[in-house]
Amino acid sequence: MTFRLPSVIFNALPRRPAASVRQDKRGNTRQRATTAMRETLLALTLAGAALGLSPAAQAVTVGTVNVPEQQTVDGQALVLNGAGLRQRFVFHIYVAALYRPQPTHDVEAILKSSEPQLLRLTLLRDINSKALTDALNDGLKANNSEAELAAMGATIKAFEAFMQTGGEGASGDLVDIVFQQGKVAVTFKGKALGEVNDPRFATALLKVWLGSTPAQESLKLALLGQKSANN
Repeated sequence: MTFRLPSVIFNALPRRPAASVRQDKRGNTRQRATTAMRETLLALTLAGAALGLSPAAQAVTVGTVNVPEQQTVDGQALVLNGAGLRQRFVFHIYVAALYRPQPTHDVEAILKSSEPQLLRLTLLRDINSKALTDALNDGLKANNSEAELAAMGATIKAFEAFMQTGGEGASGDLVDIVFQQGKVAVTFKGKALGEVNDPRFATALLKVWLGSTPAQESLKLALLGQKSANN
């Protein structure tokens, strides 16, 4: 994906005449060039902030899991938005990593996005697909009203049906949940389980991690790139 900065941003970048980087009588060429570079980088950073953009997260290690800084969905490169550890009591359940075309701290932008987004869960303990499905259902109920859930009843039923075909999962296994154009597709241990097409459900499922009552508040902040990946 090619991202072009608006012309107004380029106009805001510092301009120096060619003579400014020529060696003057005091031999200050390197110092002047370094200063110009710093001013340019600062202007770009401020420009990105003005557009509501966030710098892409670099590859990180969460617990024992190495989280890469980039993934690809249907040929489109996605960058790491944030990653964190899901814990329950003293147990480490999984590492979650969120990938998007462009990183952002704006939770509403993520919830309402029609662009490809990937949520990857790397299991840290044995868990079967039924237990995972039950946990996701708990998250749906915590972040959506009864009326909203009823309206998505057929979609939720279809989602539950294919999720429970995943079988047993072990530490190190991957659960990939792809959100794209209102569709939600799940892959478990490299096997495609199924897909549902319902924009309401895509938003509802993301709320399990990013809603007002998330699975874990520190994990929500980590996925948004606002907190240490190791929570």
